[in-house]
Amino acid sequence: MTDSTKTQNTSAALDDLPDAPSIDRLIAVMAKLRDPNGGCPWDLEQTFETIAPFTIEEAYEVAEAITLRDMDALRDELGDLLLQVVYHARMAEEDGRFAFEDVARGITEKMIRRHPHVFAGASIEDAEAQTAAWEVQKAAERAAKAEAEGRAVSALDGVSDALPALMRSVKLQQRAVRAGFDWPTVAGVFDKIEEELGELRAEVTGGAEDDADRIEDEMGDLLFTVVNLARHLEVDPETALRRCNAKFERRFKYMERALAAHGKAVQDADLSEMERHWQRAKQSEIP
Repeated sequence: MTDSTKTQNTSAALDDLPDAPSIDRLIAVMAKLRDPNGGCPWDLEQTFETIAPFTIEEAYEVAEAITLRDMDALRDELGDLLLQVVYHARMAEEDGRFAFEDVARGITEKMIRRHPHVFAGASIEDAEAQTAAWEVQKAAERAAKAEAEGRAVSALDGVSDALPALMRSVKLQQRAVRAGFDWPTVAGVFDKIEEELGELRAEVTGGAEDDADRIEDEMGDLLFTVVNLARHLEVDPETALRRCNAKFERRFKYMERALAAHGKAVQDADLSEMERHWQRAKQSEIP
């Protein structure tokens, strides 16, 4: 076991670190929370698996703060996300695997390795060239990992199964494009969407309503192709869908308020009434 993975003395009081860097104090706080002698019962019960959903949630809250351009919230949410990193590192340290220092060292070395134009005197003309060089470096790292594991390398290696499905679709398609697998023009994507929509309609209207697997499969094909369209149009589908979600929520709440002004709940209104207020909500958004 290396010095960086030796368990810290969690009984040390935080008062012993009044002038320590904030990250050291945060690491000490987490060590204390996980200390069997006087730590937090809830924190002591947690595992990598139980904490992982919170890690994902915090990352989305960072993204939300950025979308809202709320810098105070962003500062707080970045702190929450940093806590997640410290939390996982602490549990790994307790298992004798690695510590926060190893995490920080690893990402530092990776960033230096992937930026030879900054740290090693290499020449990069512009951001586009840097992106290409970055992908070459990442591909080399994936190839080395595949060789070490005794398996064939794939252009799709390294696209995590844990990513949200929409985001993973984008990354899989980006990898395929780098391998030369793509429609030459956006027209082909529109044609494919029509084809996939027709196949889905055929499954639904052709007596296959009870075949949930086939319908789900065709729906997946349609969604995947829509993601491809977004990529061709240089639109981030996650951002577009978030924007659409916000728009739907805004218009639906407008409709609720309008109906409430007439003494009605949404559940008590008919579709024609809801549609009338929905259209008014749309009109209210036009500058």
